[in-house]
Amino acid sequence: MRNLDITTLRSFVAVADNGGVTRAAGFLHLTQSAVSMQLKRLEELLGLQLLDRSGRTIALTASGEQLLAYARRMVALNDEVIGRLTDQAYEGEIVLGVPHDIVYPAIPQVLQRFNASFPRVKVQLISSFTRSLKEQFSRGECDLILTTETTTSENGETLAERPLCWIGAPNGSAWRQRPLKLAFGRYCTFRPKVVGALDAAGISWEMVVETDSDRTIEATVSADLAIHTMIEGTEPPHLVQIDHGGNLPELPVQLINLYGAETSGSPMVSELAFLVRKAFQNISAPLAAAQTHWTAT
Repeated sequence: MRNLDITTLRSFVAVADNGGVTRAAGFLHLTQSAVSMQLKRLEELLGLQLLDRSGRTIALTASGEQLLAYARRMVALNDEVIGRLTDQAYEGEIVLGVPHDIVYPAIPQVLQRFNASFPRVKVQLISSFTRSLKEQFSRGECDLILTTETTTSENGETLAERPLCWIGAPNGSAWRQRPLKLAFGRYCTFRPKVVGALDAAGISWEMVVETDSDRTIEATVSADLAIHTMIEGTEPPHLVQIDHGGNLPELPVQLINLYGAETSGSPMVSELAFLVRKAFQNISAPLAAAQTHWTAT
């Protein structure tokens, strides 16, 4: 196995660009003998003559011309990696706010990919309710936030439109009971819409769980003691979309909105926003609609 050395490739590119060893040595801040030695090492490694030294000036051979394009790309990629990993311009912290119910499955993928590109940047993830996140954003406490809303506020960007769906335990029967037992967060923005839809359909209901804990809601629903609603495609694997056959009312479409991407002025925030957009575009709404069981996190 033979490995090309970036230092020798850099010298080779400098000689090609500057028309000779002398000028290349000045450009690289090396001696002429050091540059000549590196070129010799490169030719010996490849077993090829890269420079035509027969004339008064040095010219590239056919092999040298072919190598030059690769060498430029390898040197540029090397410099990009070094710059990205060590440049203090790519250090800092970004605060990302996301509602509890849409963290999975998209956000873990976003964080993983962003960390691979900006390992020296810390992303602080805040998981809360849409109302709280918008308040924090307005106070400048978050750089980017996602929300679940029925409309888009000023400077917001809609990433996806998904219907709310009824969620219950696998093979559960809680959705058949009357009054219908519900489990919701105290500040959940879906709650008034769900209650309004039930009232309009003449279905009696009872709020058996009212909590700030998503885990409490999930545990109650998993035990088939109540049902819940979530945006289609974001339900965890231990819960399922209820196939109620029209016995429960249809629920409104929700918008997944992004705020902060257009006003930050930070290339790091812009890159994080790009990854967020891409992640939600890659979650197929038609697929989620067809799979009425669950979407794995």
